[in-house]
Amino acid sequence: MWQTDFTYFKVIGWGWYYLSTVLDDYSRYIIHWELCDSMKAEDVKRTVNTAIEKAKLKSKAKPKLLSDNGSCYISNELRTYLKDDLKMKQVHGKPMHPQTQGKTERYHRTMKNVVKLNHFYHPEELVEALEKFVENYNNKRYHESLKNLPPADVYFGRSEQILEKRRQIKSDSIRKRRQLYFQQKLLSL
Repeated sequence: MWQTDFTYFKVIGWGWYYLSTVLDDYSRYIIHWELCDSMKAEDVKRTVNTAIEKAKLKSKAKPKLLSDNGSCYISNELRTYLKDDLKMKQVHGKPMHPQTQGKTERYHRTMKNVVKLNHFYHPEELVEALEKFVENYNNKRYHESLKNLPPADVYFGRSEQILEKRRQIKSDSIRKRRQLYFQQKLLSL
């Protein structure tokens, strides 16, 4: 399942811009994001299309798309496009219940807490800040809910290999500490 939602930014002298995000529900990996000048069905279609291309799912089964009940997400235009053209099932959260899309909502809050520390005077400045944040979020930022792995490691199937390596390192460290402890104990006798 994928989650999608919009959030907004004000660019000084330019007005409001809207960030459309597509997030993988299982791994929290940001598959695609796009800064738009509106929140219309065509913006959602473009964002979802690019996410499908990036995920290399053109001819494969598509995940479900979870969204809130914003006007762009409940439009007939988007519903028809997802169902008929993409063969993608759309799921809507309960009205007035943002927890249903909690992962996307939390991501947007985390991202805004960092990105909005600066003022932006041109949309390209905002795009650069978002690129930097998403790169860090996907590839370097550890998530406690993902066993302290970044989303990219889970999304690309590297998690078991990394977790096994961690278990081995922990086991080796414990063994070495015990060895050292007993050596020191024998020397003190």
